[in-house]
Amino acid sequence: VHVVESGGGSVQSGGSLTLSCTASGYTYNYYCMGWFRQAPGKEREGVARIDSDGTLTYADSVKGRFSISQDNAKNTLYLQMNSLKPEDTAMYYCAADGYYSGPYCPFGYWGQGTQVTVSS
Repeated sequence: VHVVESGGGSVQSGGSLTLSCTASGYTYNYYCMGWFRQAPGKEREGVARIDSDGTLTYADSVKGRFSISQDNAKNTLYLQMNSLKPEDTAMYYCAADGYYSGPYCPFGYWGQGTQVTVSS
């Protein structure tokens, strides 16, 4: 399974960016996919997640500003980020797995990450 993110960049506070993630090499009808981020000196944190049953989960810090979606025909996951803040600056990673159980998802497949920088 090959996971590749794109769409990162630099934006001013209050701006928007859309990240994309393509996952190839597998076809799962039952899956979980998500976005994570890690800022320098900080632990990696989950940002948003989507499961094959349509369940969406967001971190409290991004609720109302970020939106996760997918295009199954393109095997592509998106993260629409609006009202960006300097504290959103981080490396953003896409992750996926073909198994989940309730809130548990192993996220066994990861991309290399795409940098998002928000200036004040």
